[in-house]
Amino acid sequence: MKISNLHRFVQIAVTASVVSGVASIANAQDNDSLVLNGEIEMVTRTAAPAYIDGLDEVISGWHFRSDETQALQMDDFDNSGMLGVDAGQEAWDTVQGPEQKSCASCHGDVSSMEGVRTVMPKYNEEAADLWTLEDYINNCRTERQNVEAWGYTSGPMTNMAALIAVQSRGMPMNVAIDGPAAPFWEQGREMYYTRTGVLELSCASCHEQSAGLHIRADHLSQGQINGFPAYRLKNAKLNGIHARFKGCVRDTKAETYKPGGPEFHALELYVASRGNGLSVEGPSVRN
Repeated sequence: MKISNLHRFVQIAVTASVVSGVASIANAQDNDSLVLNGEIEMVTRTAAPAYIDGLDEVISGWHFRSDETQALQMDDFDNSGMLGVDAGQEAWDTVQGPEQKSCASCHGDVSSMEGVRTVMPKYNEEAADLWTLEDYINNCRTERQNVEAWGYTSGPMTNMAALIAVQSRGMPMNVAIDGPAAPFWEQGREMYYTRTGVLELSCASCHEQSAGLHIRADHLSQGQINGFPAYRLKNAKLNGIHARFKGCVRDTKAETYKPGGPEFHALELYVASRGNGLSVEGPSVRN
């Protein structure tokens, strides 16, 4: 099929989906309550931040999943992502490198990371740049432990990010978008609404304008990232934010950006800000 014909086919398919799917949007999400382990009640729906024009309410991706998938996240014994958390805990306590330090050597118990996930990414004054949680993790490794940096989307990195995220579960996302972070937020916003690729889709095409509709055999969510790292049933592993961004861009048939690069840093800040007020869920369970 020629590209022009393919593009027209996609436009027709999307239009048909919208027309036939409007009545089912309400059924794509539910009003269930997410309570982890019967103890930690999550905010999974709340008023959208005032600076977000396209949404009245922000909704966790948990609400767009089946009852079976939702249940996997509600109990840590059923959540396979917790295996990554356990691996992250082992890495946290492991002494290594010429400095013979572990993460605990400087930070003590991992509970000291409470609240850290809620403000990531954030502007680092010393580096004069926007840093993600992964940047801070690697900085500790290279500058304090004197060991090699982890790959940005590697298993050990994602496990450690999940361990740190767990310390903030139930706390509201609250990333800063003003001051020195503002230019990065504006860059991320422009990326979010820019159509790219053969299919000429933007992030907003799916996660703002079509949230609740079907794509293949699944429902499109709002694309909130408060639940990352996320254990995906599709690939049976924990996935970091930039790995998911890369997959989304790839699906639009566009040339993707490098995980850990400045483009995805800016996009992460903007997308994270869209979910300000939602509880940190990581590690979540998604399809």
